[in-house]
Amino acid sequence: MKVTTAALPLLPLFQRLLPGLPGLPGLSGLPSVPGLPDLAGLPGRLTGLSLTLLKASALEAAILAGHLLLYPSGIIQERHPVQALRPTNDRDARDNRDDQDARDNRDARDRDPQPSPPLPRLPAPVSPPVVLLHGFIDNRSVFLLLRRSLAQHGRHEIESLNYSPLTCDIRTAAELLGRHVEEICERTGSERVDVVGHSLGGLIARYYVQRLGGDLRVRTLVTLGTPHAGTKVVPLANAHPIVRQMRPGSAVIEELTRPAPGCRTRFVSFWSDLDRVMDPLETACLDHPDLSVQNVRVSGIGHLALPVHPTVATGIRQALDTAGPETDGETSTDSGKHSGGLTVA
Repeated sequence: MKVTTAALPLLPLFQRLLPGLPGLPGLSGLPSVPGLPDLAGLPGRLTGLSLTLLKASALEAAILAGHLLLYPSGIIQERHPVQALRPTNDRDARDNRDDQDARDNRDARDRDPQPSPPLPRLPAPVSPPVVLLHGFIDNRSVFLLLRRSLAQHGRHEIESLNYSPLTCDIRTAAELLGRHVEEICERTGSERVDVVGHSLGGLIARYYVQRLGGDLRVRTLVTLGTPHAGTKVVPLANAHPIVRQMRPGSAVIEELTRPAPGCRTRFVSFWSDLDRVMDPLETACLDHPDLSVQNVRVSGIGHLALPVHPTVATGIRQALDTAGPETDGETSTDSGKHSGGLTVA
């Protein structure tokens, strides 16, 4: 207070030199400074931010350590389960069904001379296969927990694609993804798939959808910490060609800004406010006038935790489950809106 009182004679001079300078708070006859009382709460807010950042950094370190242990298990491309043996042709299938129906009817007559009519069967909802695509210098092991979460909630067709860490072109990786998706559709009989891409994987999947006609096959594309507008992090990494393609203003990023009228794919982009791989942070938000987009902000975790954290997994499941047939072939004008949020404690 003594310092403040000593400075009072200088206040008129300061106000003449700086006409916009307000008075001081708490002194009689002087107007208060708007917003200055809020400074009292600033240390608390900084402490809260520091604790959140500290917890997020500790979680990132723990996830990195665990992922390094699991990394060797994901190096080999996953093997597809052997399909059950099926009849060689439709006639055999019909004969087998007729024989089985006859046996069932005979057994029912033996048990009950007047069997009750069977209840009508409702068609079971069928979800499209889910394709998981990892990020830069990574492999499918990063999706271990997400796969388990999806499988526990009814997603039985889940497959991962490993692309080589020596891949030097996003376009080449997108073509590989396209062949993989076609093979999945042929093998499962599904017309479309859902794709979840982490970091670079989301950018590869987006290139496939927008530039290679993948919107015919991809119903929903979920991206996790993907540099949609390019990231400036770690300039020394420019030695790798694929990193240069992830820089703002690169030819690939420029291609993705071009018009994409009639795109059938729905986009859901999860971005984190503590993601140190995204520079700036908002580069992980997708903003394109021709795309149907929902941007979901995740608070409290970093880049590596996005494909691992159970709260994000719940958000991914909800994003996939809300994409019904009514979205097929339609586009939306809500491009780029930050229309969702997840807070991770």
